[in-house]
Amino acid sequence: MSLKDKLEKCFKEGEIGGERHKGLKKIDANQELIDKHLAKAAHNLNAVADFKNIGYSDWSANAAFYALYHCLLALLLKHNYQSRNQNCTFTFVEDLIHKGKTPLTLEDLKEIFDRDVTEDLAHSEKILDIRETMQYSFKTSLEEEEFNKLLERTKSLFDKLRREVEK
Repeated sequence: MSLKDKLEKCFKEGEIGGERHKGLKKIDANQELIDKHLAKAAHNLNAVADFKNIGYSDWSANAAFYALYHCLLALLLKHNYQSRNQNCTFTFVEDLIHKGKTPLTLEDLKEIFDRDVTEDLAHSEKILDIRETMQYSFKTSLEEEEFNKLLERTKSLFDKLRREVEK
């Protein structure tokens, strides 16, 4: 399915279900909403280390993903869209990249989620795949090197996304 077709499907899904829609919806966003998503993102970024410090580094992966995801939601709000679907969020950001409306790159987006990675997810280094592996597997902790790499990548992407949203 083309990017255009995926977006059209997301917009149609956004028209169904009112506030419980499962797509993209055009809204009148304001700075307060954007700031709240950035605050939630920062909260989740802090939780990455907090979870590790109390022996729950498996939950650090969730916090890392959602720190970045809330930055992406803030970016969508900056363009007056609301998303209630991760695939639609990623599709919208990919469209912004292709249209040159953000300095983010496809490589940045693929650090978080890469549609092309469909096999051996347990060994994927994409942040969403790490989150899903830790969430759905029996592992209860990240190795030290794995945790440090996740934290470093998350901080770097978080800073880039936050700067973009705050411009």
